[in-house]
Amino acid sequence: MLKVGLNSYSMAKAVKKGEIDIFGIIRFTAEQGGKHIEIVPGSSCTVDDFDAVDAIAKAIKEAGLEISSYTVSADFMLPTAAEVRAEIERLKQEVIKGARMGASRMRHDAGWRDLQNTHYEQFEKDLPIAVDACGEIADFARQYGIVTSVENHGMHFQGSERVLRLIQGVNRDNFRMTVDVGNFLCVDEDPEIAVQNCIRYASMIHFKDFTIRRDPPNVKGYLKTAHGRYLRGACIGDGDIPLTAVMKTIVDSGYDGFLSIEYEGFEDCREACARSFENVAAMLEKCGVGGI
Repeated sequence: MLKVGLNSYSMAKAVKKGEIDIFGIIRFTAEQGGKHIEIVPGSSCTVDDFDAVDAIAKAIKEAGLEISSYTVSADFMLPTAAEVRAEIERLKQEVIKGARMGASRMRHDAGWRDLQNTHYEQFEKDLPIAVDACGEIADFARQYGIVTSVENHGMHFQGSERVLRLIQGVNRDNFRMTVDVGNFLCVDEDPEIAVQNCIRYASMIHFKDFTIRRDPPNVKGYLKTAHGRYLRGACIGDGDIPLTAVMKTIVDSGYDGFLSIEYEGFEDCREACARSFENVAAMLEKCGVGGI
């Protein structure tokens, strides 16, 4: 059965305003009936040392939750080999933190380019760099029993074909994909089809929704896609992605791991996330597998 929980990034705006902290997010998740929490340092908490790691791990256990993933940023598209090496070594330290926290999964990015440099010629040059870096981190993480993954994220490694080429290139059984069902829209790819392409490689699911507009009267608060459409974060089930159909693809695939609600809209975080939990439960009912 799917384990539904919350990506702590969903509360980033409330954290920034001082309205909640990571311990409040953990308690909130348990109150909604969530089974796990995904810890995203930076936007929702600070994990600078082992004292912070241990405090978060203790709070997760006390709330009766699992930690699904330790989800960190990364960028291997750097100017020099020395900088790439330093980034790899930094991520190895993040693996150690994730392991100490109790995570069995860790997501990191592959790399970022300005939109004008995300074309196929640049991708072909960058792919071997990402393959080598991701492979080394996966090998390091194996000793801790951690499955690493890359998310369809950041424009350059975002379309399903590109991410799958990276996974095939790394060719490690503990390197998979965090499938973000909404992020495919950032490169104007149909989420329903893209999830079908990628689901068998999933180690983690991010369940997200967007409203999609071609020409909003005011673009403030919207994300512009690679081909000029506009996206705005929405409460799960209130946007334009056919999420019940996407959920059916996930369920029918036999995937029975962690599914994280990820919210990045403009409504109050707590209200939107609570409604998102309710809507995900309703989608699961429609798919014949019960609620959360």
